[in-house]
Amino acid sequence: MPQETSDAVREGSSPMTALDVTAPPEIDLDGGASLLAWLRRMRDEQPVWRDDKGNVHVFRHRDIQRIVSQPAAFSSDTVTSLSGGEREPPGGTLLLLDPPRHGKMRRLVSQAFTAKMISDLTPQITDVATRLLDDIDSDRFDLVDALANPLPVIVIASMLGVPISDRHLFQGWADDLLTIDPAAPDGPAAFGRLVGELDAYLREHVTARRRAPHDDLIGTLVRAEVDGERLNDDDVVSFAALLLLAGHVTTSVLLGNMLLSLNTDSDRWGELRSDRSQIPAYIEEVLRCRPPFLKIERVPTADTEIAGVPVAANTMMHLWLLSANRDERVFDDPDHFVPLRPNARQVAFGHGIHYCLGAPLARLEGRIALNLMLDRFSEVRLDRDAQLSYYENRVNVFGLRRLPLASRRA
Repeated sequence: MPQETSDAVREGSSPMTALDVTAPPEIDLDGGASLLAWLRRMRDEQPVWRDDKGNVHVFRHRDIQRIVSQPAAFSSDTVTSLSGGEREPPGGTLLLLDPPRHGKMRRLVSQAFTAKMISDLTPQITDVATRLLDDIDSDRFDLVDALANPLPVIVIASMLGVPISDRHLFQGWADDLLTIDPAAPDGPAAFGRLVGELDAYLREHVTARRRAPHDDLIGTLVRAEVDGERLNDDDVVSFAALLLLAGHVTTSVLLGNMLLSLNTDSDRWGELRSDRSQIPAYIEEVLRCRPPFLKIERVPTADTEIAGVPVAANTMMHLWLLSANRDERVFDDPDHFVPLRPNARQVAFGHGIHYCLGAPLARLEGRIALNLMLDRFSEVRLDRDAQLSYYENRVNVFGLRRLPLASRRA
């Protein structure tokens, strides 16, 4: 299979001397090329870097793997650590919990989020994606609006057991989460309203499941029990909200990034159409090159060193997943898209105890959607007459808000 670089990566290979190493460039019309070049320079010259706010950024794969593999030394509970113990994260928000609480909570929610449950969603995901593709009435369409956004919202709403007719509410909350600027004057208030609306909506459904059991995800979470302990209402609401927001974004961005990556090589669409066995490896390489999230956060529980650089306890640390997945020390030709790459140590979904619980669902939705599009279209390419739109760095998403495509029916 040809090993072509994308336009963005080729642009990112320009001399880095013109780049400002004091701050990461925004993802702009260059599709992240400037950011990739900045990350490459930081890996080489400043693998551990302190920004002007005192936060520490880590860029190399080895260092990031070490940090996420040691939850006792590097806490995920940034809320408690950075508030001096005055606040705690919601119990169901697994991303912010440390052992031993994390392990018990994960075992509880895993009873409702099993591999069989996800596998059993295959017919439903296929049906939803088929209907969404049927609604496309032109050879030019925006993949995000037509498929990437509505598919995970509908699937998650169905899993939770809330009315599909409320998908516009779910979509609105997810969109607001990615557009509210917390630094804006009205940002905190707007974010507070978003959280309040979502909390009230989910809490109403949790209360209903306590009165009358259901076999949906919320109902299963209400009944889940480990060592005599059950999830309280706050825990269930927090996990359901996490699934809705993070689960939606992960799958939506993955779908967009898959089609964007296919556009870099005119032969790849035809090769995948003729040999569907390549699809899982293709998705893994998309996740390596374009992970849905730019970075994750940790806080050291004691004074430590990262790559020889002292880092004080309770310092916010940003671990750049995008950089780790492009680390030349781990991946040969990391800026080349190589679907059958033998080294699959990408960290798009994290690593260790916090490995993304929803990763199998995102991969399943990606495989189904791509297979259906390969069935339906003999060719799909970027619409050169339209403009791509990327998420800003502040929302921590490496993907597209708009992906205009031109297609040809099979």
